[in-house]
Amino acid sequence: MISLEKKFFMKKIMNKKYNKNEPWFKWLTRELNSYEAFQDFARGKNPEDVAEDFISKNSNSISEVFENFDEEDKDTLNQFIKLTECEWYVFKILEKQIALRNNIRFVDFKKRKKNS
Repeated sequence: MISLEKKFFMKKIMNKKYNKNEPWFKWLTRELNSYEAFQDFARGKNPEDVAEDFISKNSNSISEVFENFDEEDKDTLNQFIKLTECEWYVFKILEKQIALRNNIRFVDFKKRKKNS
């Protein structure tokens, strides 16, 4: 069992993750980049569950971010959502192009004629 002193210390560290002088989107990018999502994927978790785990683990800091969230922040969030969705579509298009490229068979007609 964790002592009260350790609980207080841990809470203090978690709350310091978000610095009010740092823009929330920089904090979020830093935290997402350091989050070990690929380990969760390797364990069979889907992206939605990984995202929910991230939110849960960072709930104190996220609450602090929302304390001062204003209309400009909402607009920035909407732009990030659009950009992320655009990136997702780019990756899906690339995935389809790779699949198509892998399905194309090149036939050497000169080689076929020699064997006939």
